[in-house]
Amino acid sequence: MNWWYYEPKPSVRERRARAAREAQRLAKKRGPSNRALAPVTIAGRTIASSFWGKAWCENIESYRDYEYRLPRGRSYLRNGAVLDLVIDPGRITALVSGTRLYEVDIRIKPLQKTHWQRVKAECAGQIGSLVELLAGKLSEPVMRRVTDREQGLFPKPAQIEMRCSCPDWATMCKHVAAVMYGVGARLDQAPELLFTLRQVDHEELIEQAARLEVARGSARKTIAREELSDVFGIELARPAKPAARRTKAAQPKYPAKAKARAPARKPRARP
Repeated sequence: MNWWYYEPKPSVRERRARAAREAQRLAKKRGPSNRALAPVTIAGRTIASSFWGKAWCENIESYRDYEYRLPRGRSYLRNGAVLDLVIDPGRITALVSGTRLYEVDIRIKPLQKTHWQRVKAECAGQIGSLVELLAGKLSEPVMRRVTDREQGLFPKPAQIEMRCSCPDWATMCKHVAAVMYGVGARLDQAPELLFTLRQVDHEELIEQAARLEVARGSARKTIAREELSDVFGIELARPAKPAARRTKAAQPKYPAKAKARAPARKPRARP
């Protein structure tokens, strides 16, 4: 017996084919009545392309506790191994295809109320314009504040509890790393999931900013017609000028007295 023999690692093509077969098997097993799988699909080498997704990936790469497992996680994700990923309040659940199918469960502590109040207070004065506010958009300064590594919404390692059904003893195995990168890819499509994950309501940023604008007296009572068209995507017809009201001629308070007519002269008689 050759003790030095080891099983060669599967190629990228074999990994992708295995993941595809596993996904088909799961879809048939679940049936039409159950929730459909939500896989993470990566086109090319770039995992995340949006501001939110990139910020999430850069944040997890900033922690040294994770750096040794992250490269394998990126490879798994690009090969289509994350067959299902769901983000709920305070929880991430996923199915990852490896040597067999593994279940990943990540728990994240909720954001402290004092922290969230501080974030809202600092973001309130950074709304770009009233049009952005009405459209429900967050300006770039607000997004940078929310995704700040130290004071934003991203969880720190001490706030994250990771579990995987694989036999790897590491805190973050390659399957968990793939899921964490998958969250960054998912934020490309739905950035509000970051607020869902930390159990806060992103609409509170908009509401608080609106109240602050009104309190400062800087909110306008009316918005230019062009701005309203941009917000709601419609063209508003200009109102017609109101017709001039007809006024009755002023009547004298007292009617004028009729002038007395002189009596007609009688013709003189001829001699």
